[in-house]
Amino acid sequence: MIDAVRDELVLLIEAGWQVIALETFEEPRALELIEAAGERVRRTLRTWSAASGLRSDATGAGSLDDGLRAISVEPEPALFALLDAHLFLGDPVAVRRIRDLLPVLAERMQTLVLVGPQIELPRELEREVRHLALPLPRADELETLFRGEAPGAEPETLGAAVRAALGLTRGEARRVFRKACSEHVLTDDAVSAIVREKRHSLKRTPALEFCATDTELGEVGGLGELKRWLRDRRRAFGEEAERFGLPAPRGLLLLGVQGCGKSLCAKAVAREWQFPLLRLDLAEAFSRQTKSPEAIVRDATQVAESVAPAVLWIDEIEKGFAAADTDVSSTRVFGSFLTWLAEKRQPVFVVATANDVTSLPPELPRRGRFDDIFFVDLPTERERAEILAIHLRKRGRDPEKFPIPDLASQAERMSGAEIEQAVAAALYTAFANGRDLSENDLANAINETIPLYDTYEKRIKELRDWARTRARPATLDAKLVDLFGSSLPGPRAPGPAKTR
Repeated sequence: MIDAVRDELVLLIEAGWQVIALETFEEPRALELIEAAGERVRRTLRTWSAASGLRSDATGAGSLDDGLRAISVEPEPALFALLDAHLFLGDPVAVRRIRDLLPVLAERMQTLVLVGPQIELPRELEREVRHLALPLPRADELETLFRGEAPGAEPETLGAAVRAALGLTRGEARRVFRKACSEHVLTDDAVSAIVREKRHSLKRTPALEFCATDTELGEVGGLGELKRWLRDRRRAFGEEAERFGLPAPRGLLLLGVQGCGKSLCAKAVAREWQFPLLRLDLAEAFSRQTKSPEAIVRDATQVAESVAPAVLWIDEIEKGFAAADTDVSSTRVFGSFLTWLAEKRQPVFVVATANDVTSLPPELPRRGRFDDIFFVDLPTERERAEILAIHLRKRGRDPEKFPIPDLASQAERMSGAEIEQAVAAALYTAFANGRDLSENDLANAINETIPLYDTYEKRIKELRDWARTRARPATLDAKLVDLFGSSLPGPRAPGPAKTR
């Protein structure tokens, strides 16, 4: 990956770009990259900063304009790395001097490389500067780094440590690795420590968090069609699928009624595929005052690509982009996010959920952004029976001792989350009366639950009407279930479970 950025930098220099913006938090790694590109185009690397200037005598120190004046008298071909130049691009004199220097730089075979974590260009330079982003280290780079730190490490354990550290900068990875390894010995405990340290380090990436994946698809009630679709694509990542001619799955848009399992499916698919799960909170990204939403989303997608293959979960995506038609900032972020969805090259499987389709920008559901769109409706009677059995089993009760079909019929119009709460309420009642759970406790709890459907019936019907011709049902057709019910797979029996 870093070789590709170096090659791109070389091409830009040879094509005649006199100013290039290289965005990264990793200054030493960026300088290594620029130096390697300079060797390819036979130009030396010269480094400038406001503190140290251009040379050891601090020539050009103080401001970007001072540095540019020092550069203007340098006659030799060179690449000038301007460190933290983004802090000075609000200076109109410095901006004007860059524009004045462009023909001189071209004549002398010189290029300015602006290096910083986030480079917002003034309008005057937008068409004169080419942006590049230095990606986070990939597995091969981290493996070389870790092998130098622990040369005697077992290959399997070393590979686990590399996978655990993906998503960190090279400096962060080195520090985390050193802290986790005692006396340069790499163990399974050290790998677990790397994971913990990485989660702590990535808290600095706003609006992005690593989530625990303790739910399997078999522990989700109902949604048979969606489960089948996901299981068919379980092996569609990697070299075998690529040789077969398969593109890597891109992602899913899950629309539907609240409390019916959309978010749970995002967690379950990460566990099923053994991928890390990252959650991007768009509302948090837009609420930040210290950093632009565009930069936050770009950083988050870069982290997701660095740990790929991974699942990126975006919950209630419509709330994040609701203002995309009216707000300039939201429009810009939305546009760049759509471009990333359509053009991403790394195997990042995006699972986006939405409750209100009327707030979705029309460009989002278009084919090419996601592989498919599924509608998650209220559970059928058969699914409600499955969900009841799951939650009773989860709480140590044998579903065979309860009239599950009758209770499922009574729970009509209830979502999976409401059924879960009804089981919990029945257990509270039994516990308060000093006895075990009874059929009447469950029946009373279901009867006392007011389903969300009763409050938002009109909205749910509108959602169903919209999805009828625009999305695939996540559940098998109810008539087919009735017709072939005896041959369809039943609820999964073993183990604790979660549901919609």
